[in-house]
Amino acid sequence: MTMDDAANPAGFGVGIRAIGVRIPEQVVTNADLEQRLTTTDEWITTNIGITTRHWSAPEENTSDLGAAALLDACQQAGVSPDSIDLVICGTYTPDHMIPAAAVAIMRKAGLRDVPGFDVNSGGCPGGVFALDVGAKYVASGQYRRVAVVLADVTTKLFDPEDRTVGVIFGDAGACYLLEPTAPEFGVSPALMHSDPTTYETAYVMREERSWPDGSPKKTAYGDNFCYMHGRSVRDYALDRIPDFTEGLVKKAGLAMDDVDLIIFHQANYHLIHLMMERLGLPAEKTLTTVQKYGNTSGSGVPIALREAIDAGRVKPGDNVVLVSFGAGMSHGGTVVRWAGERDFVQAW
Repeated sequence: MTMDDAANPAGFGVGIRAIGVRIPEQVVTNADLEQRLTTTDEWITTNIGITTRHWSAPEENTSDLGAAALLDACQQAGVSPDSIDLVICGTYTPDHMIPAAAVAIMRKAGLRDVPGFDVNSGGCPGGVFALDVGAKYVASGQYRRVAVVLADVTTKLFDPEDRTVGVIFGDAGACYLLEPTAPEFGVSPALMHSDPTTYETAYVMREERSWPDGSPKKTAYGDNFCYMHGRSVRDYALDRIPDFTEGLVKKAGLAMDDVDLIIFHQANYHLIHLMMERLGLPAEKTLTTVQKYGNTSGSGVPIALREAIDAGRVKPGDNVVLVSFGAGMSHGGTVVRWAGERDFVQAW
C-alpha cells in the first residue's frame, strides 16, 4: 500500500463541488484610511496594491460570514444544507472560545445532528490546511459531503492606531463543499510546513494597551491585538514559496508548464506577481482579489478560486495549484485536478 492509498482507503478522489462566498457590505477605501491612519493612498497602492477592503459590521461575527458562505456553497451546488455530513471551520477569530465556530455556523445555517469542529492553523494558511483536513475525512469513506468553512473577522482585532495591519486586512467568509469523485480527479494530499523560529512574525499579541489619556484600549477580543511584521512576511514568502511551489508540482508528477491556474494566499498584490515571475509563469495563470477585498486570511484562496470559476477560468481536467502561507510561519499547498459535474461519484 502506498502513502496515497493509505490517505484514501476508499479509492476515490475528493473534489471541490462548489465554493460559497460571503463578503461584508462595508467598503473601506484607501481615502477612508487616510483619515484614520498616518498613511496615504499612494503608499498603500504602491507597496501593497490594495485599493479597497471590506470590514464586518459591529454585530457581524465569524459565524455570520461562515454560515452565509456555507449556504451560498449549497446554492451553487444545488444541494440542501441538510445533506452535509460534517462541518469544519478554519478560523482564529471564533465568536467564543467554546463552542467551536463550526457549531455556531451550523446553528445559523440550520444544520443539526452532524459533527462540527474548528481548525486553527494560524488564519491565512487555513485555505490549504483546513481544506486538507476536510479532504481526508471525505477520503476516509465515512463522510460523503463535507463543508470546509474559512472565516475570520480580523478587523475586530485591530488596534485603531496600527497602520501596519489596518491597511492590509479585510473580513470575509468562504466555504469549500467537498464530495467524492472518480479517482483520477480531485485534491492531492497537501504538503504543509511550519517554522516555529518565526512564531512572532505574525500573531495575536495579548497585552494591555491604552489611549493617550490613559483610558484602556480594547478590541472586540479584549486585550488581544493583531500584530504583523510585514517585511518579514514578504521576505519569507519570496524566500520559501516559489521553491516550495515547484516541489509541490513536481511531487504531483507535473511540470510547471502543466499548471493551468495557480492561486496564492491573497496577502499582497505585488508579492503574488513577484512570486509568479520567480516561477517563470505569466500573470495570466493566476488571479488576484486582494486589490479589492484586502487580505481576508484563510478565505482568500477559496474566494479567488471562486472568482476564477465564475470567470470561466477553470474547466474539467485543469491542474489548479493552491498555496497558502501565514502565521506560524506556516505554508501549505495542494494540486487539484479539477472535476466536472459528471466526474463526481453519484452513488454511495
